[in-house]
Amino acid sequence: MHQAVTDLVSERGYGNFTIGEVAARAGVADTSLYRRWGNLQALLSDVLLTRLNAQAPMPDTGSLAGDLRTYAAIVAREVTGPDGLALVRLTVALSGEGRQGLQARDELLADRRRQLQAMLDRARDRGEDPPDALEVLDHLLAPIYMRVLFGAGPLTPDYLDGLVDRLLA
Repeated sequence: MHQAVTDLVSERGYGNFTIGEVAARAGVADTSLYRRWGNLQALLSDVLLTRLNAQAPMPDTGSLAGDLRTYAAIVAREVTGPDGLALVRLTVALSGEGRQGLQARDELLADRRRQLQAMLDRARDRGEDPPDALEVLDHLLAPIYMRVLFGAGPLTPDYLDGLVDRLLA
């Protein structure tokens, strides 16, 4: 199901397909999707949360700078991969789609903050002085997503390292 949704978002964009088309693409009955998710928006939210959370694990390199550089590289690789732009666009689209979309956005942000906080807490435990999780979102993840969404430039290793350097300065 998840791959069928991601493929359809990549091909047609958000809102340009039905749950029946997802079911046909996945080779299952649409009643199965309705039973499990209830509606297309719930399925899209599940796909988004599952895929984004699975794709960007939190590294543990032994230093905050190393963790952030590795994390930035992982995120950049995932958002520029075959399904990356579709998932980023799906995130933006769902955020504007009523209560369920806002709930999916809030769950994703809360999960990201928890993951980032664990990385930042490890750094603090090592005696480092980490920024807060929102600063990481603002100064590391937001520029990556903006570049991908608007085609504002490549996500080169030097660019990513510069983001981390500015965050930690």
